[in-house]
Amino acid sequence: MLIFRVCLQNMKYDCDVCFTPMIIAADFMRSAKARDSEFTTNKTDRPLIVQFAAKDAQTLADAACVVSSFSDGVDLNCGCPQRWAVSEGYGACLINKPELVKDMVRHVRNQIDNPNYAVSIKIRIHKDIRKTVDLCQKVEAAGVSWITVHGRTADERHQPVHYDAIKTIKDSLSIPVIANGDIKSMQDVEAICELTGVDGVMAARGLLANPAMFARYEETPLQCVWDWVDIAVEHGTPFTCFHHHLIYMLERISSQPERRVFNNLSSTSAVMDFLHSTYGST
Repeated sequence: MLIFRVCLQNMKYDCDVCFTPMIIAADFMRSAKARDSEFTTNKTDRPLIVQFAAKDAQTLADAACVVSSFSDGVDLNCGCPQRWAVSEGYGACLINKPELVKDMVRHVRNQIDNPNYAVSIKIRIHKDIRKTVDLCQKVEAAGVSWITVHGRTADERHQPVHYDAIKTIKDSLSIPVIANGDIKSMQDVEAICELTGVDGVMAARGLLANPAMFARYEETPLQCVWDWVDIAVEHGTPFTCFHHHLIYMLERISSQPERRVFNNLSSTSAVMDFLHSTYGST
């Protein structure tokens, strides 16, 4: 979910831990090509949590074993509301299968011989918050490390986040609870922590637009842009990913004509030329 996975960015811009995009565990285990394209890392890429979509316990546990030497934990996505995911038995539909989620957490715990390896889940909420609390208490008993709560139901998209529901969940558990949803500034972080009493926050879209948000920057500083360029070039990041992140990062600090030009660039050299001519070098 979070954007920069390289530790330089984590330390410099105050992210405590980063998550990969959601990876389908069954495809990851079935195909070496999928493993190579979905998960590449290096020894400085820590702390890192690998997020999987899974619908059976053994597949998730097997995938966790594969990545355990290269990461600090795995996260089971029980919150993705996209139709394709739900129709395949992944994501948000799992909040209605608490016994299965509990079993998946337990399988990973039993299969990885490292008590410090994190096993977490990310969920959405039910309309009846008692069902969500029941799910969370079941996985807490199974040994989950923490739970990230996106404070919307599976049917909600842009409606206000139910921070009262996140507070209810936090008050019902003894493990850490992380709040997620509409976190776009440090003011949001502070307000949400005050409202809910959570142990931390997770941001996705907010960090796409401003990876330095947690370091209290109101918009992406140019140094952060150049840091991303250096990291991407050093590690051979595919152009689509490299360019896509820069589109988000530059949105607030560029004019509409500049964005129109930049968004249509098609090579790393063209991007570098644009950045140098528009913003200068570091």
